[in-house]
Amino acid sequence: MASALLRLEEVGRDFDVSRPWLNRVLEGLPRQILRAVDGVSFEVRRGETLALVGESGCGKSTVARLIVGLYEPSRGRIEFDGVVLTDPRRRAEVRRVRRRMQMIFQDPYASLNPRWRVREVIAEPLRVLGLAASKSEIEARVAELLRQVGLAPEDAEKYPHEFSGGQRQRISIARALAGRPDFLVCDEPTSALDVSVQAQILNLMTELQDRLRLTYLFISHNLAVVSHIADRIGVMYLGRIVELADAGRLFSNPRHPYTRMLLDAVPDLEMSGKPRTPVAGEVPNPLAPPSGCAFHPRCPHAAERCRRERPMLREAGDTRVACHAVEEGRI
Repeated sequence: MASALLRLEEVGRDFDVSRPWLNRVLEGLPRQILRAVDGVSFEVRRGETLALVGESGCGKSTVARLIVGLYEPSRGRIEFDGVVLTDPRRRAEVRRVRRRMQMIFQDPYASLNPRWRVREVIAEPLRVLGLAASKSEIEARVAELLRQVGLAPEDAEKYPHEFSGGQRQRISIARALAGRPDFLVCDEPTSALDVSVQAQILNLMTELQDRLRLTYLFISHNLAVVSHIADRIGVMYLGRIVELADAGRLFSNPRHPYTRMLLDAVPDLEMSGKPRTPVAGEVPNPLAPPSGCAFHPRCPHAAERCRRERPMLREAGDTRVACHAVEEGRI
């Protein structure tokens, strides 16, 4: 088993979404704290793809931004290749290892500067990180990166608006690879693309992972997409991981009721005749989450303990699952 490249331990992130101070004083309102991520723990092994899935608003993208340093965690510990990124005493080491991680964003139309030519977009990390000294060296590296992602070196002189969505995402991938990273955080990189283009981008990412020995954290709400790329899958609900398992195991034998509901909502392309159950209910208000297990208002197996006590992520065979019903053998 490969060693862990990234490890999160009880990581949380809170946001103050209170109304302005004067409004609170005049209206007698308390401060409102949103727990976007609440006690998330997992590890990503070298060379693998770990996917985080769940409905919109469950905290997936917040986890991604915590890892790459766009947000500071409110609590918990993030460790990358033995360096604790949350330790303020190790800033020099943290800056050094952060260069080895990059992020691919969801919207290729918003993540590229429309006023820059493609060569400037891709060359920026080379200049900032000091990976290329001369102009000719930068031009050669930009051409190499464009070839790696299936574009032509001549495309370097074009502007982002001259490309399709799939081509823009290829440019985003080339920019991420410019810094020679070991680890890529992919925040729904295919959700803004047509289905046929999604397959091309996923195939490209798989090919690059094999060739460059990359490690991926892949964020998605689409289990059909995740099934093509993930080695392991973590299912998130209202800021917490409720199930973590190998991809094959999770698809063949989901344990948590929420995971089962997500899989039942995936279209049955084989027309097997199996009844499909849509995801029932709505995600609770994260400002006032339910007591006990956050999923209990939507769960068909909820009992009194589920309403009182929050389940912890525990081993259940080859799976880690946070569910009292699984722990008690009721499902």
